[in-house]
Amino acid sequence: MVPDRIDPHVVATRMAWVQRMVAEIRALPLADKAEFLADSRNVWTAESCLRRALEALFDLGRHILAKGFGVGASEYKEIARQLHAHGVIGAEEAHLMERMAGYRNRLVHFYHDVTEEELYEICAQHLDDVEQVAAALREWVKEHVIS
Repeated sequence: MVPDRIDPHVVATRMAWVQRMVAEIRALPLADKAEFLADSRNVWTAESCLRRALEALFDLGRHILAKGFGVGASEYKEIARQLHAHGVIGAEEAHLMERMAGYRNRLVHFYHDVTEEELYEICAQHLDDVEQVAAALREWVKEHVIS
C-alpha cells in the first residue's frame, strides 16, 4: 500500500458522526440507572449509537493509516496499535482504543452477552474515553493534514 492523501471530507464526516452519536447517548437519562433501564428504547439507542461511534473512530483511524502512512490494518485492535506506532495517538489513547475495539467486537459478535446494565455503565461512565480518542485524532489531523 502506498501513502496517498488523507481526505479532509472523510475526516470531517467520521468526526461529525462520532460527535452526533455521543450527543445522542448523552441525551439519554444517564444520571439515573433505573430511569435509563425503564425504557428499552434507551438501551437500543445507547447500543446503536455507541457501536456507530466506535466504528466511525476506527474507520477514521484506518483511513489515516492507509492514506497517511500506506499501512493496512483490518483488525480494530491493530488499528489502535498502528496509530500509536506511527505517532498519531499516545499510549493512553492506544490503550483506550484497544479496549474500545474489544467492546465493539462484543457489541457486534457477542451482542447476546452484553447486558443492559453493562451498556448503561459504559455509556454513563466511559463516553469521555471515546471523546478523548476522537480529540487525539482530531489534533493529529489538525497538525499534519489541515494547514
